[in-house]
Amino acid sequence: MRNFIERPRYSCALGGALATVSALPGAIPIMHAASGCAGNFAWAASGGTGLQIGGHCGGLSVPSSNVQESEVVFGGAERLREQIENTFEVMDGKLYVVLTGCVTEMIGDDMRAVIGEVTSPERPVIGAETAGFKGNSYFGYDAVLKCLFRDFVEKSGAKVKNKVNLWGIAPMLDVFWRGNIEVLCGLLTRLGLDVNAFFGERDSLDRLRTSSSAELNIVVSDAYGVEAARLFEEEHGTPFITVPLPIGPSGTDAFLRKVGEALSIKDSVVSGIIEKENETYYRYLDPLTDPYNDFDMQRYAVVIGDCNYSYGLTKFLADDLGWIPELAVCTDEPKEELAEVVAGRFATLESGLRPSFVFETDGSEIIRHLSERWPSSRGERYYHAFSPAFVVGSSLDRELAASIGAGHLSVSFPIVNRAVLDRSYAGYRGGLHLVEDLLGAIVAGR
Repeated sequence: MRNFIERPRYSCALGGALATVSALPGAIPIMHAASGCAGNFAWAASGGTGLQIGGHCGGLSVPSSNVQESEVVFGGAERLREQIENTFEVMDGKLYVVLTGCVTEMIGDDMRAVIGEVTSPERPVIGAETAGFKGNSYFGYDAVLKCLFRDFVEKSGAKVKNKVNLWGIAPMLDVFWRGNIEVLCGLLTRLGLDVNAFFGERDSLDRLRTSSSAELNIVVSDAYGVEAARLFEEEHGTPFITVPLPIGPSGTDAFLRKVGEALSIKDSVVSGIIEKENETYYRYLDPLTDPYNDFDMQRYAVVIGDCNYSYGLTKFLADDLGWIPELAVCTDEPKEELAEVVAGRFATLESGLRPSFVFETDGSEIIRHLSERWPSSRGERYYHAFSPAFVVGSSLDRELAASIGAGHLSVSFPIVNRAVLDRSYAGYRGGLHLVEDLLGAIVAGR
């Protein structure tokens, strides 16, 4: 039996936590971990985010205690206190977040006692237990959200009508997180909502601090941020809904309707926005219909991504673009309760297509799953070949695509063969972007 994972699509909990804090405007992460962790995350994890390496206190600029053998023997609390004070001297932040690693949690350093000694209203410090052995990057994302909701967000009894919080799109782990957040916030704003997404360009720590006054939390995921939403509801009394990452018209229509229903927004308002957006979407798409049909651009598809993208992409391909997804692979392992929700989505495609869906963390096993679904997928003669085909996944899946003679587009983490700034695949405009990129990849060699 194999005891390793080949081509993993995530790092450890500390890596996800570091990416999350680094994306918060005005927040400074402080790693209490072994020497080398920050550098490894900068190049191994962040290196897969479409060249989004570095930035303010990101990449190789992350403060770290870099504990050594002496701290392992005698304890690293004093080293953490020293590092926090040094960070105060050289890095100006509005919030400092201590993130623990495997070594410091194993030796039992009392992070919270140290934080209690150094935190102040002028320089607030909070901390999250994010040892790598506790889970993967998505666990780290949830751990940071829980820490923020418990220790940083202020209590507020009054709820502000039409004020909402949005999360579930994990920074860096969703390579297109900036653009996706901006697009979804724009759509919700058109519903008359005041949207706080924490990590958006217009967001701030002050808005995060007062986020308990929201009347609804919107989690754009069936798996990521759900446990944090439960904690938020317990701490601050704000209910939440979960919706899949909406890509293209069918997914975005459902997204807007569910939000509208949860907030009792007039159906005429929601329907008006949906009608207008669909009109615009299909007006842009209309010129492509002739070449799409004449050049036979329909494809069989293999979709590979995390809990958000494996379903969001499959729904778009099947229900909007008219492709035939045969296999969808989720490269994460959510808890059983959440995994059932994710898997159940694939039985609800409006097209009636029912692709094979599997959870698989080992990238080298994907070809086996495809062969089980489509025995002639390797293109043997005299069989109904899996062709023409396309693999929508990460940069790690280029070899798979080549082995079955399929086209390929890197959409899910990790992405090393594209530069990403504010590109988005969410919403109606994101669907148009995805059509451009998919069909562009098909005709690129002509």
